[in-house]
Amino acid sequence: MKLQLNLRIRDLREDNDMTQAAMAKILRCSQQTYSRYESHTTEIPLESLIALAEYYDTSVDYLLGITDVKEPYKRKRN
Repeated sequence: MKLQLNLRIRDLREDNDMTQAAMAKILRCSQQTYSRYESHTTEIPLESLIALAEYYDTSVDYLLGITDVKEPYKRKRN
């Protein structure tokens, strides 16, 4: 299984008419770092991966290419 993370985050960003700079601001990283996430030259920290899934209202599994279902899992209630 090939991870599709870099493709998925780019497609989601573009579908939402976001720039790399705007997404980097949300993730509190530089635009250069975010660009490296999309080009798959830098690994995305777990906290940023979770933040992306929450921002795009999807699951980490979708971002990683484990599933093609965009809808997020039901969240546990505490």
